[in-house]
This record gives sequence, structure tokens and C-alpha cells, in this order.
Amino acid sequence: MALVMGVDSSTQSCKVVITDAATGAVVRQGRASHPDGTSVDPEAWWTALQAAIADAGGLEPGDEGEAAVEAWAIGGQQHGMVALDADGRVIRDALLWNDTRSAQAAADLTADFGADELARRTGLVPVASFTITKLRWLRDAEPGNAARVAAVALPHDWLTWRLRGFGPEGESPRGPVLDELVTDRSDASGTGYWNPATDGYDRDLLVAALGHDAVLPRVLGPEEWVTDAAGRRVGGGAGDNAGAALGLGAGPGDVVVSIGTSGTVFAVSEDRTIDPTGTVAGFADCTGRFLPLVATLNAARVLDAIARVLGVDHAELSRLALSADPGAAGLTLVPYFEGERTPNLPDATASLTGMTLASTTRENLARAAVEGMLSGLTAGLEALRGLGVPLERALLVGGGAQSQAVREIAPLVLGLPVEVPEPGEYVALGAARQAASVLAG
Repeated sequence: MALVMGVDSSTQSCKVVITDAATGAVVRQGRASHPDGTSVDPEAWWTALQAAIADAGGLEPGDEGEAAVEAWAIGGQQHGMVALDADGRVIRDALLWNDTRSAQAAADLTADFGADELARRTGLVPVASFTITKLRWLRDAEPGNAARVAAVALPHDWLTWRLRGFGPEGESPRGPVLDELVTDRSDASGTGYWNPATDGYDRDLLVAALGHDAVLPRVLGPEEWVTDAAGRRVGGGAGDNAGAALGLGAGPGDVVVSIGTSGTVFAVSEDRTIDPTGTVAGFADCTGRFLPLVATLNAARVLDAIARVLGVDHAELSRLALSADPGAAGLTLVPYFEGERTPNLPDATASLTGMTLASTTRENLARAAVEGMLSGLTAGLEALRGLGVPLERALLVGGGAQSQAVREIAPLVLGLPVEVPEPGEYVALGAARQAASVLAG
């Protein structure tokens, strides 16, 4: 049996799966936690990666003759800024995707170049999440640190580099070879300085953000690989959403609707999307296709809020919702409890309308909560449709997808056939699938 390893280095934790390369069956797995915060020392991720690999039984042959891992790949959180000096040392804590201090930098870059031009060149209109805005913030807020930057990596790029044996002199067997940094299309497409039309970096945008040029990870194609110090094949990895799409087996026509604290709606598309409004981020995937994505702020938290109001747990909320008729007798919940990103209504609040003596029941309120949350996610589907992205099947994932009411009501609201895959570590499984692919050559 040939074994491969897939990793998901997310914001909260590091998950490792070791699978049979031929069948994809999970043989063993491990996990380790990451520290909280929006600004994190990448060394914490490196420590967690090593701990999670050890928890999964390691890369070498087992005591009872179990095969060694022959290939691996790392998926992980997108957009985080890992700035390295010429000696391969991390200059400052990494700013993560959810660090918003670069909001003004995003506005400045958009003012400098124009939203239409940036969307054409990169598929993105800058927001605080993206790497390019964090580099602009570094240049403006910490010019001394910015001047020291010799290379810029994303979290999964840096972890791949370290696990391959590279790093600061004296701390790694292969030394600080910055040109050995590698990434993939999906993570490169979330930086704000990579052009999906040319599959190359837009160096002018990088310089406009950082103030000077720097080494950037080489973008590996879907079937390309490098090696680690032990000669194992290493895939380019993936951003978390692209890794999940690969792990789920999503293809053209599929849209993944992820219901977590916030919501994401992303589709696998053969064609690139350009949205100057910034509603749809024109990401690439890790297979050579594209992964247009819409983010919403209000998802599972909508159900949390109404469950609190009703004084019930989620199982009872689901039962109540399924006891009511579709449409909740006219009771409608607009779910913008924390403002909203799609549509762009940052100052909006939630509202409940259609209240009559007949409609205002516990059952109808529970139903309105589920329908309202799904209607909010439907705005993401409509944004994708508006750009011509074909949508034929919805794959429902995330914690909210475990609600029976959500599963039964989703096809009615989304207007698509819905499948709910079994819960799983799909980012890590996608990375393992990529590793199996490069092992097969």
C-alpha cells in the first residue's frame, strides 16, 4: 500500500490525514491546535504541523511494517502575509486573513489603480483580507520591516518550504534557499498580485504595495511536484477552499455552500470571472480551473441567535422549523445581524416582517430563521449566476449543514439539487488527493 499525506493548516488548528494513495481511505490522522489571534508567529504553525504529523504516526515506516509516506501536500488558510528576510527568517508575526488593520491600505490601492483595472489584472478588488493590502500596510506602518523583506510567502507556502527542509541557517538541513519557495494557483490567486490570465505575478502591483520587488513562490501547475529532503514528492498544495473542492470531488457545475460562522459560496468553473464590484472574488483552483467565491457574514450565527431567543437547542430548532409550512405563513427574517458583505450592506441590521397573530408562532419563527439564512446565501448564488457561472448542484458543508431542517429546506430556497457529504476533513483530504496525483505522475 502506497501512503500519502494531506495537511490542512487552518486558522484554528492543523489537521493531518494519511491515506491510501490508490483508494483515498484514511489510514491514520492527527491534529494540533493553533494560537488565537489575527497576528501570529508562523513558528507556532510549524510546531503544530510537526505535532500533528507525530500524532498521525509520522512519515516513516511504522513499527509493524506499515509503509512510509511517499508524497504529501499542504492546504491551508489563504492570504496571510509571511515576510522573510534574506536569511530566511520571519521578520514579524504573520497578519492573517481576518486581520483588518489593512482596510485603509486596500482603499488606497483601489484609489491608485481603480477597481476595474485591478479586477482585470488580478480577478480581485482589494479588501483587508488580501496579502497585497497587508504588504501596503507594512510599507506604511513599519517601513523598517518592509525594507528588510526579501521574500513573501503565504502560510501554506512557508510550511511546505519548512517541511521540505528549508529555513533559517542552523535551523534547517537545507538552509535559507528562498528560490525553493513554491505555491499553487489557488493560493497565488488570493494575493492580489497574481494574474489568472497569464498565470504569472504582476510585479508592478507587488512593488506598488511593498515598495520594492521580492522573491515570490514559484507557482506549480496541477501535475508539478518538487521533493523534500528525503526524496518524497511534494505537491504545490492549495488554499483552503480549493483544497475542500478537490477533497469533495467538486467539478464544473458544482457550487459549494459552506455554512459556518460566516458563509462561503464557491463554484468550480472552466472560465475566469471578472467582477469590478468585488462581490465575487475571481480565485483560481488547484486543478487548472477557476473558483469564483462569494463570502457572506451571516450564516450559522443566524440559527444560533434564533435558538437563543426560543430557548432551544439546535435539534429542537430544526424540529420546530420542519413543523411549519414553507414560507412560514409570511413571516420573513432578513438575516443581516452583523451587517452584510453580500450584498454590501455593512451597516444593515436584521429585521423580522410579516408578523400577524396567526404567523407569529415558535414554529414559524424557526422556519423563518432557516429560510432567511439560506436566502442570504442565495445572494451569493445569484452573484455567481450574474457572471455566467453554471450552477447545477449544491454541495452543502459546514456546521450548519448538519441541521435536518437546513438539509430539507435548502433545495427549496437555493433552487438547486442539494447533496450533503458526510462530515470530513475535506481540505486535508484534497491535499492528500493532490499528493496521490503527483505520486502517480
